[in-house]
Amino acid sequence: MARILIVGGYGAFGARIAERLGREDWLEIVIAGRTEAKAKEAAEALALQAAARIETAQLAAETTDAEQLGRLAPDIVINASGPFQHLGYGLARATIAAGAHYIDLADARAHVRDFHVLDCAAHHADVLAIAGASSVPALTTAVVDHFASRFARLRSVVYGISPGNSFDPGPATTASILNGLGRPFPVPFAGDTKTVYGWQGLCRRRLPELGHRFFGYCEVPDLDLFPARYPGVETVYFYAGVEVPLFHLSLWLLSWPCRFGLLRRPERLAEPLLWLKRRLSWLGSDRGGMFMTLEGTGPDEKEKRIDWCLLAGRGHGPYVPAIASVIVAKKLARGELETRGAMACQGLFSLAEFMTEVKDLDICAVTG
Repeated sequence: MARILIVGGYGAFGARIAERLGREDWLEIVIAGRTEAKAKEAAEALALQAAARIETAQLAAETTDAEQLGRLAPDIVINASGPFQHLGYGLARATIAAGAHYIDLADARAHVRDFHVLDCAAHHADVLAIAGASSVPALTTAVVDHFASRFARLRSVVYGISPGNSFDPGPATTASILNGLGRPFPVPFAGDTKTVYGWQGLCRRRLPELGHRFFGYCEVPDLDLFPARYPGVETVYFYAGVEVPLFHLSLWLLSWPCRFGLLRRPERLAEPLLWLKRRLSWLGSDRGGMFMTLEGTGPDEKEKRIDWCLLAGRGHGPYVPAIASVIVAKKLARGELETRGAMACQGLFSLAEFMTEVKDLDICAVTG
């Protein structure tokens, strides 16, 4: 019986990971976090429907060491605590030192890009440590891998995510979003690099069944990982969007004083803005989506374009960032994944495996 410790196991994504893994009677799940009462409350609720054995632990990702983990004796540690921009690799190092596999849901560019610095330690411990088991780069890589063979040369990948307004991101995720407002970052463009600014590049995109939604530039690990993984890719853009136009345009407007240094700590607005969003949750819906547009040259040397969309309803969108860690954890627990070392979460599962895992949810894919 494999034992899985979920740090941040009662958070927005950690709770969904626990719920999915809790269905398996051959697993032991330990829900952990900074607040013992919250961990116990989540465990008690999950135990009412779970087939797995459920336990709790009190620990913080920033301070947990190998000795603490050793006492808990996990086979796998899933770090769903976030945000990862300033978290560092402390928990990953402690997990490796404790001889357990490590999985995190980071979408912070540098965190995931540089995670390979732990590769030697992970190989020495004979464990797998991965960063980015989330929508990006794990799912986005699975999508590109699925369609890449249809191109003689894939040149451009442009994609974005827009959750439904019913999703409650929580203070930490909201602060992370605000921290990116107006920040400059390089993107691959036409074989060179181009500087863009967080939540600018305002545009509208029509998603099947969802209609038009606003999007803006957002920094993700794929901006570094895709050109390295797919030779010939010259342009990579990632966009994030907010369903309610008023909210998205507010972020766009706030990005300008942030860009010019007039608003230096936008993350301080997280609590009041989240309070306002919660009061206005009725403005939006429980439907979200993700689009990916791949362009290049087909085997017939003609221009080729593939549009792929993932649509989620009934509030099931927040499961999407959680599913990659669920798939990888179950494969490790079953002994089906022999890869060892430290790396970004790329190529560890297929798009078909992802769609199989979400078949009981209101999540579907559309290819155009």
